Amino acid sequence: MKLICLTFLLSFSIMANAQNNFRATQIKFERVEKAYKEKWGTLHRSLKSAGFKDNFSMIVNAYKAEGKLEIWLKGKPDKAYSLFRTYDFCAHSGTLGPKVIEGDGQTPEGFYYINVFNPLSNFHLSLGLNYPNAVDLARTGKDKKPGSDIYIHGNCVTAGCIPLTDEKIKELYILAVEARNSGQDKISVNIYPFKMADRNMKKYAVQFPTQLAFWKTLQAGYLAFEKNKSAVNIKEVKGNYVVK
Repeated sequence: MKLICLTFLLSFSIMANAQNNFRATQIKFERVEKAYKEKWGTLHRSLKSAGFKDNFSMIVNAYKAEGKLEIWLKGKPDKAYSLFRTYDFCAHSGTLGPKVIEGDGQTPEGFYYINVFNPLSNFHLSLGLNYPNAVDLARTGKDKKPGSDIYIHGNCVTAGCIPLTDEKIKELYILAVEARNSGQDKISVNIYPFKMADRNMKKYAVQFPTQLAFWKTLQAGYLAFEKNKSAVNIKEVKGNYVVK
């Protein structure tokens, strides 16, 4: 049966009332409560050991070729983000290059943010992304469907999403809840085709020459973060990403 990243049972928009305690709302759900019981003690000790207090913000960087998902954190007084965790994709879908149209099996490439927390996902726990954005819609074109329902989730199956093991999605989900609970409305998820150093750009451009122009727009954001380890101001202008 064709796998699709749909999680119809329940989803939570992170645009929920900021006055609510987001953690308290989420932990009412059995899977989230269990994840906290199993993982929070170790995670909290690791956070403290790395110098993070209870309030932090988070950036997620994912690399398709390497199959890696990085979690970068920054405490309130810190100027730069620090790498906290790296998780492996536990399955892959499609090839390098962005998602273009519904059903192509591609994992998107671009600059996104988490807009859904789903504690009752069909894939254990899941974090939804704001795909398609304006750049994706411009690429797909009028009167065509770009697809939707792109998640980072558990259960090790995918048709365009980023899957982790159930044990790893528990950790990531908790970290995202904590960042949201600390006031971060938009947790950035930047999906790159690969680690975009010049040598890799040259390597993969030979295999995928039609993607080079688009990849150069992604590389600008990648290099800006690599240089400063701070959030990159990305604008979507006329169907392209522009780094401010």
